[in-house]
Amino acid sequence: MENLIKIINENSAFIIIGLLVIVLLLLIMVLALMSTTKKLEKKYRKMMRGVNNKNLEELITSKLDDIDKAIGKSEEALNKCEVIKEEIKGCVNKVAIMRYKAFPDVGSDLSFSIAILDSYNDGVMITGIYSRHDSTTYAKPVDKGISRYELSEEETYVLNEAINKK
Repeated sequence: MENLIKIINENSAFIIIGLLVIVLLLLIMVLALMSTTKKLEKKYRKMMRGVNNKNLEELITSKLDDIDKAIGKSEEALNKCEVIKEEIKGCVNKVAIMRYKAFPDVGSDLSFSIAILDSYNDGVMITGIYSRHDSTTYAKPVDKGISRYELSEEETYVLNEAINKK
């Protein structure tokens, strides 16, 4: 123990200089860290200040509220689309037409048959027969792709063509 104290006394100048160097290095490191901390604090305060004197938390909260509103509106729009999709099935969306010559003594394809159906194959078959002396138009209801009235060959063809449309 006495040897240790003797060595410390003999080298006390070097030990003090070494400790001063270490303290000086630590002081420089503390100043550098303080400078970096100040820069970070400035950036943090600027970020937290936000836009129009709103802080970041208020800004994020308002944006999250906007997102929730947008999600609600998109869900509402999807629900309305489903309702519209079901309603459209009842609208006319299948049409087929055929022109033909009903009688051999008539010069052109002036007679016609037209099928007008919805997605459930409900609708109407309209046929116009043209001859030299008169013209007659028939309307036949169609229910689920079937008419309760007898259909001609042309009407059957047009009805099947309309039913097979997607």
